[in-house]
Amino acid sequence: MSSSQRTRSSSVRPGIPPATPRRRLHPAWIVAAVAFLALVGAAGFRAAPGVLMVPLQQEFGWSTTVLSAAVSINLVLFGLTAPFAAALMERFGIRAVTAFALMLIGAGSALTVLVNQSWQILLTWGLLIGLGTGSMALVFAATIANTWFSKSRGLVIGILTAGSAAGQLVFLPFIAMLAQDPGWRQASLLIAAGALAVVPLVLKFLKNSPADAGVLPYGAEAPAPEAAPESASPAGAAGAPASDTPAARPAGNAAVRALQVLKRASKVRTFWALAAGFAICGATTNGLIGTHFIPSAHDHGMPETTAAGLLAVVGIFDILGTIASGWLTDRFNPRILLAVYYQFRGIGLLVLPLLLSATVQPSMIVFVVIYGLDWVATVPPTAAICRQVFGADGSVVFGWVFAAHQLGAAAAALAAGAIRDATGHYTYAWFGAAAMCTIAAVISATIRKDASRAGDTGRRAPLEAASPQ
Repeated sequence: MSSSQRTRSSSVRPGIPPATPRRRLHPAWIVAAVAFLALVGAAGFRAAPGVLMVPLQQEFGWSTTVLSAAVSINLVLFGLTAPFAAALMERFGIRAVTAFALMLIGAGSALTVLVNQSWQILLTWGLLIGLGTGSMALVFAATIANTWFSKSRGLVIGILTAGSAAGQLVFLPFIAMLAQDPGWRQASLLIAAGALAVVPLVLKFLKNSPADAGVLPYGAEAPAPEAAPESASPAGAAGAPASDTPAARPAGNAAVRALQVLKRASKVRTFWALAAGFAICGATTNGLIGTHFIPSAHDHGMPETTAAGLLAVVGIFDILGTIASGWLTDRFNPRILLAVYYQFRGIGLLVLPLLLSATVQPSMIVFVVIYGLDWVATVPPTAAICRQVFGADGSVVFGWVFAAHQLGAAAAALAAGAIRDATGHYTYAWFGAAAMCTIAAVISATIRKDASRAGDTGRRAPLEAASPQ
């Protein structure tokens, strides 16, 4: 008997079952981890405008409106790029688009140190970083979750969305310190370094699809061969249920596909309800708090580093709130979650003018915690509704909904800056945002349970809470 035969015979004894092979980590989780780091690296600029506004004003004498315009251009491109980026990821792969986006963010941040005219900040903050961050927008999280995961999608979207909050948490205190000493230029270089540092990891570990790794999406089961013809749905049909098997990469022009999806989605009432709610979401997060909270706190005598620290706390609780929202989205009706989130946000904005002062009071800590938990908790339920109603088009549809989010953010950033220049304070901006949140809560609560799917001919599919498949 050979040594190999003796080894095999000794390892299997009568009456003792063979040892179960140890399960290795599914590649989907490795992809999700790299995607999280990529979102962290791309999020550096999200923390920057509020911190850098005052130093830029002091050095160049630019008005709040001018700097708000740069942020508005960034937010518009951040939003409008998203649906096309989703289509480009489907066409050319997630890895290539993500790496290019991070390099754009790095280039825009690094070139900011050379500006000396107001139009140049529109080019760096607005155009370059806007295109880069738009390609790394929250639609990236939805694309990863829909491509690589069959179950627990809500939780995964929540975790990835928290990557943006984590980026704010990581960068904001350092940006604030560098902006004071030695200066805002070093803060800009830190943002560039954070984005570029993730590129090698993306190129090495961020695979485009489960097929590239030779596996099914996490939680998926291989379909029975005899059932395949009956269960197959036309690729790209908006009304088709999401498939658990790897889909073929769409051929053709990615921009055309994005516009075709928009045309189909625009015929569905649920799309407009989600877009309106998400526009208000963007106005009350990136547009107002993200851009103007630090300047507003500075108006009340609070040091910029202290105000930046409060936003960092928002980032901490944003991570917790978004992951919890993803967990809830897998178990409860997402439209009800959206209504609750928007209404709580409106209450917080209504009382914010009463809380701002030169020092941090306990009431401000309560506001920061609650607002942080609610910051982007709206993302998992919104992405879930897009997936449920629009099926295979869900990621691109979410890209268009996210575009509305950023258009709302851009409008709010510009309007709040104009209000500040006209009145000398931000009070009317906070009150107006609180009223808009109530509108968003009503819109979300009235999303129909039996929303018709784009592409269906008179058929209606129940809109249920997202659940593991």
